[in-house]
Amino acid sequence: MHVGQGCDASVMLASTNHTSEKDNPINLSLAGDGFDTVIKAKAAVDSVPGCQNKVSCADILAMATRDVVALVRISNSFCNTTCN
Repeated sequence: MHVGQGCDASVMLASTNHTSEKDNPINLSLAGDGFDTVIKAKAAVDSVPGCQNKVSCADILAMATRDVVALVRISNSFCNTTCN
């Protein structure tokens, strides 16, 4: 079992006594606004009738990663054809 390595978005979990993975010294350099963005995205999905608790933060991170990779590919493709 591969638990606590961040692959499951467990780094998103907060605790009241600062013992969560998010509070681990190795993760303190992670941008706080990134956490806020994912939490806001989850809240937006949860606000849609019938969608509450259907999508996890891990799902949101996976979709965001997919979209960023696509945008980088498009950007690189555009630059390779127009910037040379």
